Amino acid sequence: MKRRNPRFVHEYQNQHGTPVYYLRKPGHPKFRLRIPDGCLPWSPSFMAIYEAAMAEAPAKPELGVGRTVPGTVNAALISYYQSTAFTKGLAKSTQGNRRAILENFRNDHGDKRTALMHTQALQNVFNGKTAIVQRNWMKALRGFLDHCLALGVMKVDPLAGVKLAKTKKSSGFHTWTEDEITKYRERHAPGTKARLALELLLQTGHARADAVRMGRQHVKAGKLSMRRQKTGVQFDIPLLPELVSELALHPRTEQLAYLVTEQSQPFTAAGFGNWFADRCREAGVPGRAHGLRKASAIRLALNGATAFELMAWHGWRTIGEAQRYVEEANRIKLAESAAAKMRTEIGSPANPVSQIDPQPIEKTVVENERPET
Repeated sequence: MKRRNPRFVHEYQNQHGTPVYYLRKPGHPKFRLRIPDGCLPWSPSFMAIYEAAMAEAPAKPELGVGRTVPGTVNAALISYYQSTAFTKGLAKSTQGNRRAILENFRNDHGDKRTALMHTQALQNVFNGKTAIVQRNWMKALRGFLDHCLALGVMKVDPLAGVKLAKTKKSSGFHTWTEDEITKYRERHAPGTKARLALELLLQTGHARADAVRMGRQHVKAGKLSMRRQKTGVQFDIPLLPELVSELALHPRTEQLAYLVTEQSQPFTAAGFGNWFADRCREAGVPGRAHGLRKASAIRLALNGATAFELMAWHGWRTIGEAQRYVEEANRIKLAESAAAKMRTEIGSPANPVSQIDPQPIEKTVVENERPET
């Protein structure tokens, strides 16, 4: 029989399987009870914390205090979150990232008038943030302010004059080398979950958000058919022999997903990324999940895949991303071709300097000297 908790106490299981407790009094904000591990409801320690929380729970807000005022940033954000551009135009992961930034912006400026927003005010918001953070804020505010401009709540785009800090050139995530792939394979044997993760990422060339969703339900006639979680682009790729061999070592279960947690549940993208990073550290390699996606693209390009073929395989929308890996593969091929032209057979040179007869310096000097008179 399920245990009944004290009044207004709600119990949940976190990602580690540990119970957490919240006090939810009607008309009051949810309030977490800081219960020590192993302390069960109705025990003296639990009840002492519960009674103190009941007495100190946040007061019920006054009627109308949190009402949204039309024309403010608060009101505009509520409208933006409900718009098609936000709910349909952005992937779930992107919505979460943008919303986190916009909520931060709301905390400081939610009660201000949207129509009075100006460039200098936004420049002050951006100043002090790193170059990368500034660009993330620019993307989030760009969508929000485009919505405001479309509604007519502001007449001038205040982002137009905002200047961003310069970023240092970076190649992004580290691309796995063949030596690093070999080193990882030596540490994690076939048939292990760590090895399956590597082969799934490398042989399909897709992001961790898609890898954690891959399962038997997506394979038909030897092809893996899915849509990218981030962009919705369809891809249909054959299962390569190395991946087929690895999948054959893992028994089928009731769970369709190939990659599951210790609780036999599918990974979240972030959870898998952290777990795979630990496996990489165990193998002594610096790579991460996204670096295998890049390694896959270079592998295919080195074997002659065109930019359009890379687009079809990796689910890219634009040719620019694919062309970058084709150029990288061409650079590697040209360097190897140049090295081949410099190679010579091992042996003595045709006219070694060390074998040239020395000049009879002393004799020449004597012959040229004039006899004394």
